[in-house]
Amino acid sequence: MTTEISRARRPRNRKAQLAEAAAELFGRRGYHSVGVNDIAAAAGITGPALYRHFQNKQDVLGFVLLTGVDKLAERVHDAVSATEDAPERGLRPLLLAAAEVSIEQRALTALWRWQGRHLHPGDQKEIRRRAGALLGQWLTGLRGLRPELDAGEADLLCFAALSVFGSVGDHHATLPRDEFAPLLARLGEAVVRAPLPPPEPSAAPAWRARPQAQPTRREELLSAATRLFRERGFHAVSMEDIGAATGIAGPSIYRHFASKSDILLAASRRMADRLTLGLEDSLAAASDPEDALRRLARSYVDTVLRSDDLIAVYASELANLPERDGKELRRLQRGYVAEWVRLLRELTPALSEPAARIAVQAALTVVNDIPRTRRFSARPTLSTELTGLAVAVIREAARG
Repeated sequence: MTTEISRARRPRNRKAQLAEAAAELFGRRGYHSVGVNDIAAAAGITGPALYRHFQNKQDVLGFVLLTGVDKLAERVHDAVSATEDAPERGLRPLLLAAAEVSIEQRALTALWRWQGRHLHPGDQKEIRRRAGALLGQWLTGLRGLRPELDAGEADLLCFAALSVFGSVGDHHATLPRDEFAPLLARLGEAVVRAPLPPPEPSAAPAWRARPQAQPTRREELLSAATRLFRERGFHAVSMEDIGAATGIAGPSIYRHFASKSDILLAASRRMADRLTLGLEDSLAAASDPEDALRRLARSYVDTVLRSDDLIAVYASELANLPERDGKELRRLQRGYVAEWVRLLRELTPALSEPAARIAVQAALTVVNDIPRTRRFSARPTLSTELTGLAVAVIREAARG
């Protein structure tokens, strides 16, 4: 009798409740800091009861993100279909729908951006398949809107627009609903309509053409560690993993770094120094706020292209540093973004601080995302394209 009553009272949406609780915990504390019992407790059940619905924590994460992709596809389906039949008329409704979903599912967007690497490979493949099908429809609409684009250019602009929407997962700035989504949609449209430089097949990317000195053992370790941190996450990488990646026995690493967090600190400080130097040089050479923003965009693109693993680690792993170091580096991060915001508001005084911050974060996210995508990283004009896309986002925001 007791068992029958218990079953009768068990909510039919228990799996969805667990997923919602897990998404909140993963977003707030990080994947590795959350245990199965934490998820169960947040949903008001016992740990063993969770296993009736999921095999493990990784299975929970996969369910959360796959469900999110399906919700996105469902919400924008009609708008995407409209762009295939009438690209010009259907573009703005599509971008507005995508912006609204990104804002409504902001926590889920952040979860995918920073915790998606912890998915089971099968779930990663399935998410890419479902998202790829949706992106294919977007591409059909964009090719109709801009028939002069080749397939690679259309793909680049679609991906950049998705980065604009995904940028809301990287910060906490907000606006009233009736302002936020239209602003994000406008920024996405600025990217979709941005001009692209003509192809230069024979030109080697400038950041790769620079001669490089033979790296020291310490540099090899730092480079290998940042790559592994980016690919797997800080907690999933051991000192032995770092040593193996460079052909060094784990204990020998301690001649160069006191601990794994010491490596993370060195990588983060290097990234902060590069950004600060680029900021100072841009401000010193600029003639006015608009010129300063253009120079900053070029500087940021150059820094990211030379520091791809570093920027990813700097953006996502500071929580794993000792409190004092993490606090200092987060202050530097905020200060860097604040300079962009200050310049944009000097250019357009009527623009609110949150709106300026949303636009700046969108521009930075486009630059951060595209080089980490293999099909774009070898484009010979990538540096110029990224600078143009970042400037297009900033100019659209400056229009007020």
